[in-house]
Amino acid sequence: MTFSDLGLSPKVLSAVTDAGYTQPTPIQAGAIPHALLGKDILGIAQTGTGKTASFVLPMLTRLEKGRARARMPRTLILEPTRELAAQVEENFIRYGKNHKLNIALLIGGVSFDEQDKKLERGADVLIATPGRLLDHRERGKLLLNGVEILVIDEADRMLDMGFIPDIERICEMIPFTRQTLFFSATMPPEITKLTEKFLHAPVRVEVSKAASTATSIIQRLVKSGSKPWDKRETLRNLMKAEDAELKNAIIFCNRKVEVSELFRSLLKYDFDAGALHGDMDQRARMQMLANFRDGKLRYLVASDVAARGLDIPDVSHVFNYDVPIHAEDYVHRIGRTGRAGRSGKSFTIATKSDTKYIDAIERLIGNKIEWHDGDLSTVVASEGEDEAPRRGRGAPRRAGRKDEDRKDKGERKPRERHAKPSEAAPPEAAHDEQPVAAEATVADIGERRARKEAIRSENTERKADRNESRTPERGDSRPQRDTNRPARHRQEDNDATVGFGDDMPAFMRIVAKV
Repeated sequence: MTFSDLGLSPKVLSAVTDAGYTQPTPIQAGAIPHALLGKDILGIAQTGTGKTASFVLPMLTRLEKGRARARMPRTLILEPTRELAAQVEENFIRYGKNHKLNIALLIGGVSFDEQDKKLERGADVLIATPGRLLDHRERGKLLLNGVEILVIDEADRMLDMGFIPDIERICEMIPFTRQTLFFSATMPPEITKLTEKFLHAPVRVEVSKAASTATSIIQRLVKSGSKPWDKRETLRNLMKAEDAELKNAIIFCNRKVEVSELFRSLLKYDFDAGALHGDMDQRARMQMLANFRDGKLRYLVASDVAARGLDIPDVSHVFNYDVPIHAEDYVHRIGRTGRAGRSGKSFTIATKSDTKYIDAIERLIGNKIEWHDGDLSTVVASEGEDEAPRRGRGAPRRAGRKDEDRKDKGERKPRERHAKPSEAAPPEAAHDEQPVAAEATVADIGERRARKEAIRSENTERKADRNESRTPERGDSRPQRDTNRPARHRQEDNDATVGFGDDMPAFMRIVAKV
């Protein structure tokens, strides 16, 4: 079977021939004829089988009739990541070179104003990530009433990234009479429920068992110690051992932090490597991918942002620096190699703590993965690996304080203060000085007490005289002062109060010496 047997338009066939393709892949041969008839499609195929062309080519043929209106796109393609969306745009440009179509790409990291201008001109093809699409919709810059064809690509990845609620919202904004093309590499229960809700009598096109791996990929497990330096050394040894057959390779890590650390480590050991993860600027990500495709970089250290659907056709090796936590991610990662019938190799570095993840992967793919150089039972602990952990709950107590010492904790004697050698005095001198110092101290205290008593008695007499002078005489019309009120109010009522009043400090009463 050739592409000319599928019912595509002459313009599309010409572009496909110019791209160098003559025979369709199984997913393309099964999906394109039904897509041209306007039927809903549920496509299940492993990564790297040509799923993108299976919906791009029939859409181009159907878009030859009609015209787009401002802010009302005719078709909508939803992708989980920016890279996948940009890649689909490249496919439309390549296969639609004989068409005059307006293509709008709505992804994060790009100015809203530039995207709004494309929407105002009218978009025949709208390619978007769910978040940015909803942003434009809430800003009132986009209407989805005119969408004729909806494509949901990499649906299982949408599920992993938490986009399913957004997908449900978008589907409710699109007319019920649309055509829906739904593609996924795996079919978890949540995805099955989604297809039952939004697909109408779909044609199921399944060219391979769900979550299967290509037979052209040689898969191996590689043992390693659990320390980061053990894993990095194991990876470097693998890269050197495969150097003769290695053209380029993608190295996958589970976390962005590990991507950055491993990238710096490889540069330190003079490996030609680049890095790719979700926190990078969009232009930097696209430039890094372009350099890897063009052969300017031999190694690409990446997170799972590069695991889904990226079309890098000639990757010879895949290294899993970390065993993926989700078994489905393993299928997508190693699917970056062995594409389009080519052969490839994948190596997964495993530690003793990764056993349960390896078991889950083997259950998913239905095969046992061979070990490269012995299983985990042959791992030898590296230097420092068996050292005692830091002190924590449940850890053994440090040596130095025994149990019998703790029994006497209530019988400890108070510490004696030892004088410094320079402060120590001869016993004879200390014995002579103590009585004199004590006698002088007693005399000083008695003198101070006598002085305080004299001042206190003087203050008491003056206070009595003041109160007696302020007693109102018979016939005085002035109101009597309320002595029970607080002091601050008594002072406000008595305008004749001068100075500190009763609270005059004693030092101000001392007679100055002439």
